[in-house]
Amino acid sequence: MPNLALYPLVLTIQKIARQKKIDIFLVGGFLRDAVLNKNGHDFDFAMERGAIAFARHFAKNIKGAFVLLDKEHGCARVVKKTASASETYDFADFRAPKLKGDLSHRDFTINAFAAKINDLTPDAEITENLIDLCDGRKDLKARRLRMVRASTFKEDPLRVLRGYSLRAQLDFTIEPKTLIQIKKDKDLLRNVARERILDEFFKILQSPRAAENLRAMDKIALLEEVIPQITIMYRVKQGGYHHLDVWPHSLETVAQLEDVFIEYAQETEVNEYLDEALAGTRTRRGLLKLAALLHDIGKPQTRKKEQNRMSFHSHEHVGKGISRSVAKLLMLSSRERMMLEDVVLWHLRPGYLSNFKNASDRAVFRYFRDTKEEAAAVALLSIADQRSTRGPLSSKTDEAHHIKVCRKLVAQFFAAKKEKPFVSLINGNDLIRKLKIKPGPIFGKILQGVEEAQATGKITTKDEALALAKKLAG
Repeated sequence: MPNLALYPLVLTIQKIARQKKIDIFLVGGFLRDAVLNKNGHDFDFAMERGAIAFARHFAKNIKGAFVLLDKEHGCARVVKKTASASETYDFADFRAPKLKGDLSHRDFTINAFAAKINDLTPDAEITENLIDLCDGRKDLKARRLRMVRASTFKEDPLRVLRGYSLRAQLDFTIEPKTLIQIKKDKDLLRNVARERILDEFFKILQSPRAAENLRAMDKIALLEEVIPQITIMYRVKQGGYHHLDVWPHSLETVAQLEDVFIEYAQETEVNEYLDEALAGTRTRRGLLKLAALLHDIGKPQTRKKEQNRMSFHSHEHVGKGISRSVAKLLMLSSRERMMLEDVVLWHLRPGYLSNFKNASDRAVFRYFRDTKEEAAAVALLSIADQRSTRGPLSSKTDEAHHIKVCRKLVAQFFAAKKEKPFVSLINGNDLIRKLKIKPGPIFGKILQGVEEAQATGKITTKDEALALAKKLAG
């Protein structure tokens, strides 16, 4: 188990506490992980009073960033960036006169541990004198999430969602009485700041067990409290290629996507791509699961019956618009929103390519031109989407061909990254100077046509490019 010597900044906190003669307690998730023999980088401390002043002093001492979280309740954060990670140190006043009362206001028993820092020696295990007033060790051993008391969720409604983020991260179960209370209090989540909801929700999406937890949240109608837009997908029938209605198909696609990730687990390039942080600690991997959940959200508005079959023409365009509203509600960054919209918009394109035994170079070029940096993400989602489509009209042969096409797209995407950047044979200045074409909307059409011909090998010289440009200009 970890000891203080592994965490020099915690030793600094101990030194300050001794100098100021203040009892300070390490509490919460770090201790939970320590009992599970895991090392953490986020620390929570509690003291009788003076937490904000203590945090300011600590931040100044280590040249860290001070963040005031809640002046009224005496909460502050210190962030210290290191070469390998960013560590956070949260300080809070007791929420009751004494430690026992403070711990009774924690969320789950496995987060209600405390350890007095003042008296620990550097080589002593942090959990050596662990204070466990709520039987958290028993619940850890049983891999069980149990609320500290019935008012837990009313005190902070975000905790109904945290129950599932802990369930996803730790692979624990939520004990029956706690689950009943979550069901009763889930509506209170509407009163929580969206930034806090986003942070907790992405802990679920970025875990390897997102699908099962999204289903568990859906079962008690909690997921719709996070994303109200999903309700339009409920009870929407599909055509003969599908064995599931739109909503269960969407949940199944997330599950299949997690299986696809497992299949690519040894592919370093793919995993670095998926684990790229798009905003804060939120990665493409987590956002792609959200895209999987929303990829068919445009179907309810576009559903039509045509000659005894169901159609959903342009559902990807409608879905893009709804995804934008979801992104705004969740308060995603601009980059995250654009990725989400792009993946939902283009999720059908690999399927169009798989309609042919061998897609043309032009069609493949246009796929990469349109999907850009999300080309691999779209292809991975398409594999999951196909595997979630097992209706009577689907076939194993078509599925195998579709997956082969998608895997090839993924491979081409990463192969292209190793090649020299594409440089167009001509540009707008050439159109003006050599072809005497006036600048205008036609420029984009001409240059796009020339780039496509160049990329597919139909032209290889500047003279050929100018000749084609002249032809395209009419």
